[in-house]
Amino acid sequence: MSSEEDNEVDLDSIPLFDYLKKAIPVEELRDFSSSRRIGSIDFVKGVAIVMIMIAHTAGAWLVPSWIFLYGVVFSFLDILGPSLFVFLSALSVVFSIRRRKESTPEKVIRNRIFSRGLMIIVIAVIFNIVSIEFTIPGYSFPLTIWGWNILMFIGASQIFSYYALKLSKVARATIGLVIIFASDAVRQFLFQGKAAGNLVSEVLHYIITSPSPMTPLLPWISICFISSIFGEYLFEAMMGGTKKDYKKLFRTFLNWGIFLVLAGIFLGRNSYIAGNEFIAATDFTIGTLPLNEYPHIVLLETANMDTFIHNIKYPGMWEFLIRGRAPNMIYNLGAALILIALCFYLVDIKRKMNNFISMMNYYGKVSLSLFLLHFVFITIFRISGFGALDFIAYVFVIFGYLGFWGFVMYIWNEFYSGAGSPEWLMVQIGRIGQKTGKTVKKEILIIEEEIKETVQKIKKDTKKDSKN
Repeated sequence: MSSEEDNEVDLDSIPLFDYLKKAIPVEELRDFSSSRRIGSIDFVKGVAIVMIMIAHTAGAWLVPSWIFLYGVVFSFLDILGPSLFVFLSALSVVFSIRRRKESTPEKVIRNRIFSRGLMIIVIAVIFNIVSIEFTIPGYSFPLTIWGWNILMFIGASQIFSYYALKLSKVARATIGLVIIFASDAVRQFLFQGKAAGNLVSEVLHYIITSPSPMTPLLPWISICFISSIFGEYLFEAMMGGTKKDYKKLFRTFLNWGIFLVLAGIFLGRNSYIAGNEFIAATDFTIGTLPLNEYPHIVLLETANMDTFIHNIKYPGMWEFLIRGRAPNMIYNLGAALILIALCFYLVDIKRKMNNFISMMNYYGKVSLSLFLLHFVFITIFRISGFGALDFIAYVFVIFGYLGFWGFVMYIWNEFYSGAGSPEWLMVQIGRIGQKTGKTVKKEILIIEEEIKETVQKIKKDTKKDSKN
């Protein structure tokens, strides 16, 4: 049963268990987080999840003599990773909210957004319990529950984006920029307070940065405020529907993207290495950043691994490439806008379509499942802590690996209705949210009818008393 059909059926007349047993159309599974009318969003999301899978497998499968390639390439192509994925997810949420606002009650929209966001957070918690326990020393259950991995932040961004939309564009831009530029100082203050044994700093550091600071609340929450602005531009262009609207959107995304990329590079031109404390860098020195606060900087060590193929030494890592730093956030937002603009031009304006674009669109629609499932065989080529594939072998294997998971998702969705997949869970939770929203609305109507009947009864009794 589609969402449109649900609007015409009294959901409260169907028992919840029977309602959830109803088969979910494949189209709804594919489109649970999709903008539907914007092919480029799914295409870019597909590119993002493919790059995430390539990065994770490369770090695990490449032999020591080739692992430097992972450090170098990943440093520069992280713009295609979590930041792009989160930006696209927030963008899709904004588009979905605006598209449904005129035809769907506010409570239903809120319930759908919150229920899906919380469901993703639950999945992220399970992921944290397993991953933090085995990869980050010093933490054990229940502290391993909390960690800002990409899933945790995507779930939270759904809720943040809902509230961000209630503010004006100027207010959102201001808040987003303040968060970005204040984040480095706040995180440094909390880190130093935690090191000094300050309990308040420890608690705030645990909440804001977390044991797994891959996508920490600061500065990543700024994406929700910034992306919501461009999400509205996207919605307005799609509602206009003309080539003029599309080209104006393309120029808006591209111009702002170029500006933000250049600003990020300029602000993040200083270099850093891993250390035990914060030491600011200048144009003539190299600063240090704590590795457990900015784990992404470990890529510098990987890129500097000396092998018979590679002996280049990089003195430091530019700040605009260090995930979690303010210049990096600005740079990544700009890169996301440029990539979306170019793909929007090709897919939605020029209407280009081929097997590659079609495949990326499909990967984008099942990206949540792919993110979780691709870890299943990620240790298969590891030997004594290192991978077993050279570059040529890795290229062949990764193509097969990507194809394998695409085939698995196709069979799962087309022949088994995606039952049990993360996308299936998201649709079910959304349907519960819709049913709950309609239940609330129905209960309000019932109460209103009861009040009217009571008032009428009082009037009748009053008239009888007056006659007597």
